[in-house]
Amino acid sequence: MNAMIEVKELTKQYNKAKVPAVDHIDFSVEKGEFFAFLGPNGAGKTTTISILTTTLSKTSGSVLIAGYDAEKEARRVREKVGIIFQEPSLDPQLSAEENIRFHACLYGMVSYRPTFRMMPAAYRNRVLELAEIVGIQDALFKPIKKLSGGMRRKLEIIRSLIHTPDVLFLDEPSSGLDAVSRRSLWEYIDASRRANGTTVFLTTHYIDEAELVDKVCIINKGKIGIAGPPEEMKENLLKRELVLDAEDRGKLISELSHMGLTPQIGKHLIVPTGSRSAQEIIAGIGSKLTVLNVTEPSLEDAYVEYLIQEGGVAA
Repeated sequence: MNAMIEVKELTKQYNKAKVPAVDHIDFSVEKGEFFAFLGPNGAGKTTTISILTTTLSKTSGSVLIAGYDAEKEARRVREKVGIIFQEPSLDPQLSAEENIRFHACLYGMVSYRPTFRMMPAAYRNRVLELAEIVGIQDALFKPIKKLSGGMRRKLEIIRSLIHTPDVLFLDEPSSGLDAVSRRSLWEYIDASRRANGTTVFLTTHYIDEAELVDKVCIINKGKIGIAGPPEEMKENLLKRELVLDAEDRGKLISELSHMGLTPQIGKHLIVPTGSRSAQEIIAGIGSKLTVLNVTEPSLEDAYVEYLIQEGGVAA
């Protein structure tokens, strides 16, 4: 596999700041990979993504996007990427479709025409397809100033996807979207990634959106703390547990003890599975169970646990 994003010793030191916002970080993202970059407020996420998308200069280190230097070859990098910024970046003087059209022409996708009807059929069909996916087809030709915050967010999504980028940067992409629109967005992004080999770089506060990514990287206080597949991260940071109970609790506790297991006693018995499978433990129990649940840790659980272990979030 080829790295579409390669970051080495990246550092950003703002003037008058006592410590770097980003401190000698290293990571890479392979072609077609779905990569989540997580961290609390002030951790360095926005600074990093700004450098990667050529909107902020670095202090030192190297950043390659699709093989191009993000600083020396910024124009080539911009041709390869699509970006949904955390902050709005639409031109309020234009209509929704005019914002998309200007963007498509800027990226060399099509030549400019003064009206939507005069634009090539491929462009018109793609705009209408994306507008239907995110639910903005009825507002395509309205002025930006008449659109709600949620509708503007949907428009930014269309604009970032219009030229089918090699690398898609998503900075809090679903902020302001309703549940139906969020689901439609993620279904489309996943389908596009699989069909076109698009590399997706995500930052989000909705940790559940990162459950199905290929790799998670957590940054805190300007440094990379932990990186790896979500399942690996959950296994390293958290324990799978069985929640059990029986009419004869004493007998159940005795059976668990014979297996070398010491349950936590409360409303029910909580049993860490350790290296054993839940099925193996249950097979060794003869008591008639009244409660049986297997708790599977989420990525959000692992993320919170990591920050707790690290002594809290960045200031």
